[in-house]
Amino acid sequence: MSIRGVELIKAMNHYAPPRLAVDNDRIGLQVGDPEAEVKGVLVTLDVNEEVVDEAIQRNANWIIAHHAVIFHPLKAVRTDQPAGRMIAKLLKHDINVYVAHTNLDAADEGVNVVLAEKLGLQHLRVLISYREEKLKKLVVTVPVSHHEQVLDAVCAAGAGWIGKYSHCTFNVEGTGTFMPREGTSPFIGQQGELEKVQEIRLETILPDHLQEQVIQAMLAAHPYEEVAYDLYPLELKGKKLGFGRIGQLPEQTTLLDFARTVKQSYQLDGLKAVGEWSNPVRRVAILGGSGGRYIHEAKQAGADVYITGDIDYHTAQEAEAIGLNLLDVGHHVEHHVVDRVRHILQRQLGEAVSVFASRVNTNPFRFIGG
Repeated sequence: MSIRGVELIKAMNHYAPPRLAVDNDRIGLQVGDPEAEVKGVLVTLDVNEEVVDEAIQRNANWIIAHHAVIFHPLKAVRTDQPAGRMIAKLLKHDINVYVAHTNLDAADEGVNVVLAEKLGLQHLRVLISYREEKLKKLVVTVPVSHHEQVLDAVCAAGAGWIGKYSHCTFNVEGTGTFMPREGTSPFIGQQGELEKVQEIRLETILPDHLQEQVIQAMLAAHPYEEVAYDLYPLELKGKKLGFGRIGQLPEQTTLLDFARTVKQSYQLDGLKAVGEWSNPVRRVAILGGSGGRYIHEAKQAGADVYITGDIDYHTAQEAEAIGLNLLDVGHHVEHHVVDRVRHILQRQLGEAVSVFASRVNTNPFRFIGG
């Protein structure tokens, strides 16, 4: 059974929802046709010509990448230059490219969670919050006979979550009245007669982005021809969305020992550190990619050490001045998410298509010791 690109995109959007991306981020389908058949999928951090050649060799006509192929508007496609040659090769071989960038950074099993898990960090929370979920209150009246059915349906669709508690609802019994008129086909009652029914007022909470699927689930489970329900916007804010994570090590250690752990866990050839090696470390902030501009947020969050990439000289000096230990693990450390993306996509797509993790090392930096 073959699948189309729209199904692959749907799977990726479920894993790393586009609503998580920062404004104007270059995400989504950048090259190709959403209706193209998916013969194979190659997951990579970056797309370069060597990665495209790998996709061709593996018969993967879809590439899922973290970093954009087209980040700035194109002024020309010069096939005598590397970028133009790569795009021409993608088009020639009908290879489609889909990008999940800051939405993958912020996802629950995205870049920063994967990096945090590799270090054994506990009690994770968002480091840099740029948005909060909007919440709504759903109120619907249900005949007693179908109360449990409707409650289960709306909760299965994503309503009723408060923190880590599911099926959070409030229910009170009362009397509902209605008179079926000509042209109706009532579940209860007769046309032209006032009906009084024992009903339960069911209240629950839902994130704004799930409104449509929760309402559809409610309507499908409810027995009435016309369902009485209300939706109220709430001032209460939902889950914080953003990138970076901050968590805690099981035990305190020193900056030197922790740096050694990070180097081994991330399989690094080297890293840069700021801070005295004897400094105590327990609370760890991490932000994959270029996170130098967030050193003050990491310090304010109570981090003993901040792990990120692309730290410049003056930022390192500033971190030292404010007493924040730094570990610069490089931008390429984000590649550790590739295996997680591959696993999740394979699980969602089943045996219909093969999903591969790229074996190409796209890190431009090399280290020499001794």
